[in-house]
Amino acid sequence: MTDTMGSVPSPRPRTILSNIAGVSWEHPADRAALQAVRAVPGFNEAVKKIVGFFGERGIRLIFQANAVRVGPSQFPRLHHLMTEVTTTMDWPEQPPLFVSQTPIVNAGAVGVDHPFIVLNSGAVALLDDDELRVLLGHELGHVMSGHTLYRTVTILILTLGFRNLPFLAGIVLLPIQLALLEWYRKSEMSADRAGLLASQDRTAAMRVFLKLAGGGSMKEMNLDAFMEQAKEYEDIGGPVDAIYKILNTMGMTHPFHTLRAAELQRWIDAGVYDAIMNGQYTHRGDEEKERPLTEDIGEAARHYAQEAKQTVSQVTDAAKRAAAAFTDALKDKGKK
Repeated sequence: MTDTMGSVPSPRPRTILSNIAGVSWEHPADRAALQAVRAVPGFNEAVKKIVGFFGERGIRLIFQANAVRVGPSQFPRLHHLMTEVTTTMDWPEQPPLFVSQTPIVNAGAVGVDHPFIVLNSGAVALLDDDELRVLLGHELGHVMSGHTLYRTVTILILTLGFRNLPFLAGIVLLPIQLALLEWYRKSEMSADRAGLLASQDRTAAMRVFLKLAGGGSMKEMNLDAFMEQAKEYEDIGGPVDAIYKILNTMGMTHPFHTLRAAELQRWIDAGVYDAIMNGQYTHRGDEEKERPLTEDIGEAARHYAQEAKQTVSQVTDAAKRAAAAFTDALKDKGKK
């Protein structure tokens, strides 16, 4: 059967990642940021009030009221791709999938006890089958990692605004919002890895970032040039540039696409992706529960320590250059 979105794609062999646990792909900064946001005063109270006010049904109505549910006879191509992705990731329950008429290229996994995924029509139109597998795997990664509750809370706060949530009166919300946004961005890096694992197509995963950034046809864009651009952005500048990079993303839900591409490539280069494809990953259940918490804390600490070290190093180098320039200027002045 076909629909306006094209024919059902022919499947290609993929390695089924039997019983894989989310911790296998989760970025250490994701877990660290989540612990940080949970520690913000008033956060747990705010979450309970928002979920209590809207409820599961209310949240579903907000996100699904103007969307079409995907199924065997409704967007069958997407239904087939979603089935492939959940099979590859060995997830027992396929989340309901919806398409919303929205030109902005995006997607989201939301919900409380029963998560679902919404694809914007702009993403469906822009991405090919291989890229859609990446995107669907990305959103399924959020579901499998248990991100959907806090993502839903973040979206509601950003969409409705504090003034339209009067039941949160008395809670200092700005620290909560900033902490949630920091975690939200870090969770995207985790889900990017899940998208790669679900699609098992490195080139398609990077093309998604390119299309999200440029929004054009691959006839007009070059993936190699984009990856070089990502590397240049990471390497460019000194302490002032580092500060601008932080300020530029502070109010955003997603990291820059160039940085996401570079971060995913770094994970691939570290050999973790290949190790998982060879069966070296944490399994759901007892193995996941027995995974030492200190391991997560250690990885997160190393990640943030490295980020801090790079920033401090840049500031130190700049200070040394400034001091040297000042000394040279005094010497030159003394010679006159």
